[in-house]
Amino acid sequence: MHRAILSTILIGLSSLPVRAEIWNGERDLVVGDFEGESYDLWTSTGDAFGDEPARGNLATQMPITGFQGKRLANSFHGGDDSTGTLASPAFTLSRTYISFLIGGGRRPGKLELQLVIDGQVVRRAFGSQDKPGGTEALEQGYWSIGDLEGRTATVRIIDQAKGGWGHLNVDHIVATDKDPSGITLAPVPGLNDPPRQPTCLVHDIAQSLDPRGSGIFIPIRNGAPKRVLTLMDGDSVLMRNEVELADDLAKADWDAVMNIAPFKKVGAALSIHLDRMKPSFMMRTPIFDPARANAGSGTGRGGYDEPLRAQYHFSSARGWLNDPNGCVFHNGEYHLFYQHNPYGITWGNMHWGHAVSTDLVHWRELGDALFPDESGMMYSGSAVVDWKNTSGLGRDGKPPLILFYTAAGDEYTQCMAWSTDGRTFTKYAENPILRQVTHGNRDPKVIWHEPTKQWVMAVYVELKGVHTIHFYTSPDLKTWTYASKTDGFFECPDLFELPVDGDPAKKKWILTAASSEYQIGGFDGKTFTPETPKLPGHRGKGFYAAQSFSDVPDGRRIFIGWWQTETKGMPFNQSMSLPLELGLVTTADGPRLTFTPVKELEKLRGERRDVIRPDQPYGARPRVPLVTRVEAGGLHEVRVEFEPTTAGNVILRIGGSTITYDVKARQFIVHGQRANAPLIAGRQRLTIYCDRTGIEIFASDGQCYMPVPVNIGSDPQPSEISVESDGGDAIFHALQVHELRSAWR
Repeated sequence: MHRAILSTILIGLSSLPVRAEIWNGERDLVVGDFEGESYDLWTSTGDAFGDEPARGNLATQMPITGFQGKRLANSFHGGDDSTGTLASPAFTLSRTYISFLIGGGRRPGKLELQLVIDGQVVRRAFGSQDKPGGTEALEQGYWSIGDLEGRTATVRIIDQAKGGWGHLNVDHIVATDKDPSGITLAPVPGLNDPPRQPTCLVHDIAQSLDPRGSGIFIPIRNGAPKRVLTLMDGDSVLMRNEVELADDLAKADWDAVMNIAPFKKVGAALSIHLDRMKPSFMMRTPIFDPARANAGSGTGRGGYDEPLRAQYHFSSARGWLNDPNGCVFHNGEYHLFYQHNPYGITWGNMHWGHAVSTDLVHWRELGDALFPDESGMMYSGSAVVDWKNTSGLGRDGKPPLILFYTAAGDEYTQCMAWSTDGRTFTKYAENPILRQVTHGNRDPKVIWHEPTKQWVMAVYVELKGVHTIHFYTSPDLKTWTYASKTDGFFECPDLFELPVDGDPAKKKWILTAASSEYQIGGFDGKTFTPETPKLPGHRGKGFYAAQSFSDVPDGRRIFIGWWQTETKGMPFNQSMSLPLELGLVTTADGPRLTFTPVKELEKLRGERRDVIRPDQPYGARPRVPLVTRVEAGGLHEVRVEFEPTTAGNVILRIGGSTITYDVKARQFIVHGQRANAPLIAGRQRLTIYCDRTGIEIFASDGQCYMPVPVNIGSDPQPSEISVESDGGDAIFHALQVHELRSAWR
């Protein structure tokens, strides 16, 4: 061995021959240094670790640094797609720490160095690389094991990961009584000279949770190195997330809330485990009402009043939000589930957030409904009410509300969860209900097809490089049969029927996906037959993955999308669009979708001002604006109707945005975005909603919908709304301004 030691002897520790190092007068027990030409008594499975320890990097692998001696355990044999395990013989724990060197990929649950007792993983550590590029350097890590003294354990390295950084490097596993946080790596002749300090300490700490509490604050520092945070019940893993943790509580940017209520049970021994943390780190005091703590600013004080908080667009109290999921009406409430990262303001740790509303305007956040598990993160999906209890999951005459989601692990599978109260959800014991078709298949949208009396699932599948939607059918929501596919749509499909011009005798099917592009056609319960090419949906920007609500009692087709509103400096990020009512109207080009704001938004109206009345039209001359002052706060609904007559452009200015109508091109231009918007009977009718994070424009009686994210903020100064013509005259028949109240109050 190439180490600075005084002497080396072999001793027996249980059934494991362990080399003891005498270092500074203390005896360390070397569990594994991988210096031999074989793995000795270690047991391997699969092909990831090869037949012997590696002499550094393997073929096509970047150079490895930071290991000790000449060899190490390296699971890159055969490349990143090889898998396997490597396990030590059993031994008795008799020291305070186990230290080790570790590097490679960061794939919790798939790539781990583990300490195992009685078949349960009691300590774990990971590599640090989770993005292209990076380094193969090993870092110093350790576990505190004083509480496990006398237990029989094994050390196990697992590699069940494929793809980039799908391997782990491990070396020099040592049981010691020395505090590893003070370790200086000894010089290795020709390799490590002079002695060096470790660049990083990998330490797994644990903190028991107060059994009386229902949640705990997690201090977040935006941009900090990600730590793996694991919620455990005894030795069982309940949930694992990667968190940008503030290791100094005084430097936290905001507090995330971990709701532990769904995991509590009699006798539960809940604890939080963290890797790469200082031994002295402790979480904030447990809290007892996470739903209440969610209300308001990042510190839990106040109520949804941050400067960049949209005031009538839904956003999560904390963390990142994207795709709407599981949009459904159940038990008198609209349910909005959504992709949610509770522990960061960027994408990751995908849960299903959950909010409810009785009117599509005032939303109450309930906390997360679905949590990542061993099958992967919780990707997008949909929800239905199983009115006829075809699934058999209903109880006491109550039809179940069933969620369909993608479990995004090494395989992408379609799964379901159910509830009868709309609050607590149980994952189906026999998940998945649909196994992987190709890697990355996702976003199940489930509907009931009444003519054929069966359920239909639309799923996005990339098939041989082509974006497709696959259709499956089921009698009971549990067993699914492939029916057909259609090409050209990417992610988040939706399928629904609409009457043309409101005539229930003339209905057409709409197939749409994440971009909101759509086709109109027929659907017989198995096959979608398009009657149009793909048509544009929204005409703005920052609107994605919209989904329609199932089971709306008045038969309307309500649509809501992820509105990509960046809110830097806030403890939350992104929001939802306004809820929209979809229609299908006859045009010269055939039937086309219309988008209009739902009528319930009128509840927010405050003072109304008719700057121009329909019976008193205003003839705008070129470059002579009509200006009206509006109250501070940026919350307005503005309705405008005009005839361009001889004007080249008609210009509106509102909330810091300029909205130009190019009369010749029949297009609106807003923040560089152009959108076709025909005149209807020679006139243009506009509805504009202004919030702190952007504007949404509805024109041409709903044929043109332009969402535009732009941070207006909560400017305390009054602002102006103006209208004018350019290059000729225009006649304004209406300019109506409604001050809007916050939906959060």
